[in-house]
Amino acid sequence: MKLWNKYKVTSIPSLVFVDAATGKVVCRNGLLVVRDDPTGLEFPWGPKPFAEVVEGPLLRNNMQTTDSSALQGSYVGVYFSAHWCPPCRSLTRVLVESYRKVKESGQKFEIVFVSADRSEDSFTQYFSEMPWLAVPYSDEARRSRLNRLYGIQGIPTLILLDAEGHMITRQGRVEVLNDPDCRLFPWHPRPVLELSESNAVQLHEGPCLVLFVDAEEEGELEPAKELIQPIAEKLMVKYKAKEEESPLLFFVAGEDDMSDSLRDYTNLPEAAPLLTILDMSARAKYVRDVEEITPVVVEQFVTDFLAEKLKPEPI
Repeated sequence: MKLWNKYKVTSIPSLVFVDAATGKVVCRNGLLVVRDDPTGLEFPWGPKPFAEVVEGPLLRNNMQTTDSSALQGSYVGVYFSAHWCPPCRSLTRVLVESYRKVKESGQKFEIVFVSADRSEDSFTQYFSEMPWLAVPYSDEARRSRLNRLYGIQGIPTLILLDAEGHMITRQGRVEVLNDPDCRLFPWHPRPVLELSESNAVQLHEGPCLVLFVDAEEEGELEPAKELIQPIAEKLMVKYKAKEEESPLLFFVAGEDDMSDSLRDYTNLPEAAPLLTILDMSARAKYVRDVEEITPVVVEQFVTDFLAEKLKPEPI
């Protein structure tokens, strides 16, 4: 389960290539490597710059082409989606509005659609709804290389890149749904999230610290966020320096239907405040039920969890 969490595996079969000398991931989507490079000509399959992988002509929905070099200097969303996927179509409708708002604000922003459609006709129909660019459907090799580059395991996925092609976030889908006015664009990762229906999917991507508090009104979660934010930031900085993702996501949850559902699903007590770490993939929970939750209590809880000193309870 530690390996599943470390490599963010959400489906099987999954093949991850790792540099044994450093422990760093070489390629998350090894199945595509095996399919695309059966003779190993591209070994050791390390990541390449986005500009190199996407290089070539890109389409607009009027079927005019533009060169990928036009993306230079812009924020880029790499959008993995397909018409046959209902959540994809729902996200596309929202994303069209977000794209328009960001462009109207004067920001340099472009989206590149990487299709997982099952036919060129489906691609053409779906792409006609999109005002941005796309990798030609016929260029299966380039579409596959982009899937490999970002280790795509499911759709819809929206990857956000900065103007230099470095990843800002893999959670573009969540950010677009949570921020319809695009006030937080380009959506740099936030150390602490307020639990909501749109970001609850992240609870399944690895261990998550969730601080439940007695808060029903908007703004009442702020003291809880301020309490755990320094600890979350410290962890993010530590793992970013190692070029790794943080081993723990941080949430605060108030009194609402989403929180109630999560408590019911994980069989948590009704106490508030309640400090927990939930590991959905391992079906395990860790609970610290104390009268007063302080930064010292939270930091010790996190330290003990990472050192594997806590005894899990089953979910």
